[in-house]
Amino acid sequence: MLLLGNLSAGEKKIDTRVESLYGVTDPQYLRSMGVLLGPTIIEGNTVKHLENGAEIFPAMLEAIRSARETITFETYIYWSGDIGKQFAEALRERAQVGVKVHVLLDWIGSAKMDEALLEEMRKGGVEVERYHKPHWLNLTRMNNRTHRKLLIVDGQVGFTGGVGIADQWDGNAQDKEHWRDSHFMVRGPAVSEFQAVFLDNWIKATGRVLHSGDYFPKIDNAGKMPAQMFSSSPTGGSESMHLMYLLSIASARQSILLSSSYFVPDDLAINALVEAAKRGVKIRIITPGEDIDASVVRHASRARWGELLEAGIVIAEYQPTMFHCKIMIVDGFMVSTGSTNFDNRSFRLNDEANLNVYDAGFAAEMTREFEQDFAKTRAITIEQWRNRPWKEKVIEHASSLLGKQL
Repeated sequence: MLLLGNLSAGEKKIDTRVESLYGVTDPQYLRSMGVLLGPTIIEGNTVKHLENGAEIFPAMLEAIRSARETITFETYIYWSGDIGKQFAEALRERAQVGVKVHVLLDWIGSAKMDEALLEEMRKGGVEVERYHKPHWLNLTRMNNRTHRKLLIVDGQVGFTGGVGIADQWDGNAQDKEHWRDSHFMVRGPAVSEFQAVFLDNWIKATGRVLHSGDYFPKIDNAGKMPAQMFSSSPTGGSESMHLMYLLSIASARQSILLSSSYFVPDDLAINALVEAAKRGVKIRIITPGEDIDASVVRHASRARWGELLEAGIVIAEYQPTMFHCKIMIVDGFMVSTGSTNFDNRSFRLNDEANLNVYDAGFAAEMTREFEQDFAKTRAITIEQWRNRPWKEKVIEHASSLLGKQL
């Protein structure tokens, strides 16, 4: 019974196609994204792209060290190593001078973390909680993890993206041991939605509500970008992230650029992408190559490429190192990035959070980043896919059977 409880997807699945009724630049698309599906789209933000750990970690640590009132931090991966120590020390130092510091770590994702780091933070005054730590009250929720990656400082600046707190993300993707990833720093009123998403899981883990002005201060406009923090969870809207992706794909009229570290599309996603390609939408997808931390995911992914390649969709594998980016750019206008992978685990099983930005200038910047990554890929043709060794086909088919858990 416990096994069945953990393997079930929970809420009713979306089982019909999303029609293509309007484009992403149509006001109706924005109304659907901000009213039908998710939180309000908020004007007045600025979003800065940070590439690889060489830019990401210094920016996050600088923000933590500058905190005066509050720090809220939720992440899936937090492992031992130099980066883990730097974050633990920075968080502990701020707590010791009176900053209210709250850290929420996924129990599975932080399994490789040295307990000494946890104790160091707790002794220094940091509130540290583990999400879904095994307990008889939540044994049927063990398969539900928080995969969200959120850092909010003084309620004024927020970070999200794909990076975990581990040495694999350090450096500049210069070799096989250092991964390629992107993270984003946000200033402006949308940061309040970051805080609300963090609070969603903090309440689940602790039962305590953080709602003072220290956490939700008045935030002045910091730029001109409209943005929203989109979230999903099996306990409340597990299909909302899935539907957001499907609606955005259905609304594409020109192009879809997808960077996906774990790309295992279900039938609905495959159909949506194929239908978009039939409408003339140019679609390119970057996934990891042989350098991947979960080979079963790559096998399951490759098993599903046939219809996509036949439709003219370009799928290319990143060559230099592990590719961990999670970014979708639609029609040079809409950019969605955050913790969500293009797979069933993110769409239905995990707690996820994505930043959606609706701005042509930002989309152009991220398109340039996509092109730089694409130049380091190897595209797979339909002929190569069809003629791959039969042993690979068997392994891929077997891995694909696990698709609902990947």
